[in-house]
Parts: sequence; structure tokens; C-alpha cells
Amino acid sequence: MSIATFLARVTAQLEEAGVPDPRVDAELLLGHILGEGRGRVQSLAILGETLTPDQRELGEELALRRAARVPLQHITGIAPFRGLSLAVGPGVFVPRPETEFVVQFAIDALRESSLERPIAVDLGTGSGAIALAMATEVPHSDVYGIEKSSDAFSWAQKNFYSVDAKNAQLIRGDLAEAVPHLAGRVSVVISNPPYIPVAAVPRDPEVRIFDPEIALYGGEDGLDVVRTVSIVAQRLLVVGGTLVLEHAEQQGENIRDILRADGWQNPTTHKDFTDRDRATVARR
Repeated sequence: MSIATFLARVTAQLEEAGVPDPRVDAELLLGHILGEGRGRVQSLAILGETLTPDQRELGEELALRRAARVPLQHITGIAPFRGLSLAVGPGVFVPRPETEFVVQFAIDALRESSLERPIAVDLGTGSGAIALAMATEVPHSDVYGIEKSSDAFSWAQKNFYSVDAKNAQLIRGDLAEAVPHLAGRVSVVISNPPYIPVAAVPRDPEVRIFDPEIALYGGEDGLDVVRTVSIVAQRLLVVGGTLVLEHAEQQGENIRDILRADGWQNPTTHKDFTDRDRATVARR
């Protein structure tokens, strides 16, 4: 079967299953099989290249899984994040493109620090995406990733090992009791906490079925963990240090109210690339 025909059939299959961006996923699935990037897959299709029987069979198997709404990243085992390739699978939250936007605020704050070795803490690091992005992009910093879930911690261990950033440290524990030895020494605290209200079940099966509940739900209003992060970050940060929070688009005002009540300075909400409120930044 030609690559072009295979892509057309898989695209139609995924579209019928309601998968967003079915053509993109078809190309990425085939790229995973061929060991090629998406652009190369497109070129091979134009050139009229064909698949071996084994490649076609594997492609059909993977397409069936994706049509069943298994996350693409679970199928390939890899989630890209700001130039990193992170191992992901069942039990860990899959890093999202919008978080790449959020972490930029933390990276900028680290780079602007006057300290020789500024310290950053990622509360609830999950796969390690945020912590490892900060560590690799600001190599003169020291970065700590904190994770409570044993399943997520196992994935983070793999990623910390493979990325091998010497300035990054992974710690198993509850974010509410995180790194007491760093109290008053941290320049940046960042968190992508669970912020979905318990009654607001996500529509997408990839999220509802496959993302771990501990990474999704944040109490009745979705902000229970945000309140904890606010208190913990106050303890960790130096005066003038930066707190960065990711959240849902409708939560900015409530989060700013929480932060002001806790004594934070100038909490400001920023829109992501889709013009949705996505990150709130404040100073201690």
C-alpha cells in the first residue's frame, strides 16, 4: 500500500472516531513506525513511497488504538515539550502545548534573577516537563521537581535520567510539605496543579479516561490545590520571588483574589496563544 493511500484511510478512520486533527495524528503515527518526522512522512507520500506489509499491519493496529481515543502520546510513548522528548504513559498527565507557554514566565524570571544560581521549584512535576524545561533552558539555575503520585514519579524518574540535566533534582513527596530546607531561598515557584472542579467531567476521552484523576480534579471549585500552592510558595520564595500558576481560562479572577488575600503582589493573568486566560503570575 502506498503511504498516501494509508494516510488517507487512517485520516478518514480517525475523523469518523472524532479525533481532533486526524490528518496530523495519522502522519505522526506513521512517522513513529518509520522513525521519521512528520515532514518526512509528507514528502514520502508525495514521492509515492510504499509501506512493507509489516509496517502496514502495525500502522493499522496503532490506528485502531487511536480511533479508540487512546492518547497519541500513549501510543508512541513520547510527548514533545519545548525541544524535549519525554516518556509518558498510563499514570502520568501528558504535557500540553499550552504549558509550554506558561513555563516561559518561569524561565524568564529565572534568567532575570540577579542571583548567581537561582533556585526554582516545580510543585507537582508529573512527567517532569516543566522542571526539565527550566533546568535545560536556564543551566545556571538549580531546579527541583516535586511529585506525590508513585505512578507519575516513575515516569518523571525516566525523564530526569534520560535528559540528564545535572542541575535538576527530582523529589518524591507532597507539595504541601515540599523541600523545607529551601524555605526563603527560592527565586521561582511554578505549578500546573489539578484545577478541574470535581463536577466538571472533561469531554475529551483522552483526558477523561486516560489522564490520572489526581492530576485533573482540584476540589469543588477546582482551586483547592491552588490555595495550597499559594501558601507553600510564600514559604519557599525570597522576597520579590515569582509564582507562576497554570489554570483554566475562567479561573483567572478567582485565582487573583486568592493570591491578593494571601498577600501576593500584583497578581496578573496572561492569555495563551489561543487568546484564553492561561497563566497567573505574582510576586512575593
